[in-house]
Amino acid sequence: MVIVPRIAAVSYLNTIPFIYGIEHEGNLRAELLLSPPSLCAKNFAEHKADIALVPAAAVPSLADAQVVTEYCIGAAGPVRTVVLLSNEPIEKARRVFLDAHSLTSVQLAGYLLAKHWKVTPEYYTLEDYAQLGHALPGDALLLLIGDKVFDHEGRFAYSYDLAAEWKKATRLPFAFAVWVARRGTDPDFTEGLQHALTFGIEHTYEAILEHGFDNKPYDAYAYLTQNIDYIFDNQKHKALQKFWDSGIKVTPRANPG
Repeated sequence: MVIVPRIAAVSYLNTIPFIYGIEHEGNLRAELLLSPPSLCAKNFAEHKADIALVPAAAVPSLADAQVVTEYCIGAAGPVRTVVLLSNEPIEKARRVFLDAHSLTSVQLAGYLLAKHWKVTPEYYTLEDYAQLGHALPGDALLLLIGDKVFDHEGRFAYSYDLAAEWKKATRLPFAFAVWVARRGTDPDFTEGLQHALTFGIEHTYEAILEHGFDNKPYDAYAYLTQNIDYIFDNQKHKALQKFWDSGIKVTPRANPG
């Protein structure tokens, strides 16, 4: 009986080259599970997936995981789709509403607020995106991630790109998500995944067309080729080690109303 590996990946614009490669490279037989970032780690931890693109912040908690492939979802400069938005300077932030879809972005926001901006706000879960239309002046700051950021560009007086701010603080790039496999996974499969991901990156424009991102008001190709850095190199590994070693953990509370 042939075992078909299950791959959990993120259903965002920045992953469509990966998804395209997995679906079209031709030599990789796998079942693809798509979900928000926070669920990818859950699917892996619950053995619903054998390999997964998981939030970088989740890696230390996945006991039987090992990082595989030379690829990640990273940024060497502004990432554009992980931002803190506010109508007041960040130094005045008293409450931060966090998009719960990304574990890594939430923890990165906590790291930067504590170590880079030296502020200690209260953290709440951003449960309703309608809140973006009536943020309270002086005490509300919101973290947005993913494609929905494009819809809010230019609507707030202040926008802080977390990848750019991380680089300003540490002089390092950042990796928001990395590929992990369960220890003991057939190395032929992880090698096959590597080839599929390479194929996808090399066919980024075709991936954009297939997923319907060519008719958006923003330039998807420019975003994927200029803002996202897919190579998981030594500098990004060093960045994640620094991030993991910081010990900062943010646990947002329910919306205060």
